[in-house]
Amino acid sequence: MVAPVNHSPELQAALDAAEQAAAIARSLYQHNIEVRIKADKSPVTEADVRCELAIRGIIEARFPKHGFYGEETGMHREDAEYLWVVDPIDGTKAFVREYAMFSTQIALMRNGELVLGVSSAPIYGEVAYAQRGRGAYLNGKPIAVSSVATIESAHLSAGNMKSLATGPQWTRYGAMIARANRIRGYGDFLHYHLLAAGKIDAVIETDINILDIAACVAIINEAGGRCTELSGAPITLKSTTVLASNGPMHRPVLAALG
Repeated sequence: MVAPVNHSPELQAALDAAEQAAAIARSLYQHNIEVRIKADKSPVTEADVRCELAIRGIIEARFPKHGFYGEETGMHREDAEYLWVVDPIDGTKAFVREYAMFSTQIALMRNGELVLGVSSAPIYGEVAYAQRGRGAYLNGKPIAVSSVATIESAHLSAGNMKSLATGPQWTRYGAMIARANRIRGYGDFLHYHLLAAGKIDAVIETDINILDIAACVAIINEAGGRCTELSGAPITLKSTTVLASNGPMHRPVLAALG
């Protein structure tokens, strides 16, 4: 549990909601629960639904005028000044296959800007969180991005590469990773936590949804990094790609991908 020291009401609510979701996820993990396939071909389980209902219950009780956008319950009050963006189990396939690469993602947007994020991976054992102007933390300890500035020195991670592999940037991507110091595919929450903590230097992902990355974007930004789409455009509710970096690596990676 993260100690409630000097947290804003919004951050405390997100941490409390993440803790409640973690208890639910742990209770159902490795219990061979039923899996349904949604219209978009993605899986959903009892854990997804119960975690989101628990999160939404806490958020709506404390902030009844805020909007809520959840993976399982959809969009409510999109026009509100504050909008909570929630993926209750990001990595449902990992949850179903019984390995620890899943997390709960809770973010808060104010007038379209991400201002708060909590990324909780209960089985893996990490909770990252941040609020604009208040620093970024991993398991209660302050974190910051690295200062690596060249591709040749960088440790890069990539995930969900299918759309990049079939697009015009694939050859450029191959040329870039041939230059990199180290390339890995940590995926899901993990490479964002590593980036925010200064362990790696940039993350590239395609085929994503804002629900997957909103909390981690808020955390990386507050840790001193930068997040955009692969085109360099700002992250929005409609984003489907992301380049997250320590800041100095952003321009070199965008230039390499063309």
